[in-house]
Amino acid sequence: MQINISNDALDWFKKEMEVTSGEAVRFFVRYGGSSKLQPGFSLGVTKDQPYEIAAKVEQDKVTYFIEQTDAWYFDGHNLDVSVNDDLHELDYSYTK
Repeated sequence: MQINISNDALDWFKKEMEVTSGEAVRFFVRYGGSSKLQPGFSLGVTKDQPYEIAAKVEQDKVTYFIEQTDAWYFDGHNLDVSVNDDLHELDYSYTK
């Protein structure tokens, strides 16, 4: 499993979440919402510190990661993070 973050998403994290060098951002599974992978669940995002990393990528000195406890959600898929230009929100897609 890999995490891919587009340049516009990196800018979004800096602007909307005020993410700075040395911090970490976690993608986590939450109950509710909609998902292309797991009905009844969706992804959330928060600043957090890693505990048991299943996947990570470091960009602009920021660590973006998924914990082992949330790896089941991805079912072997990679996470691609971009920004929806119309809504100005994060957009998640999944590739094998």
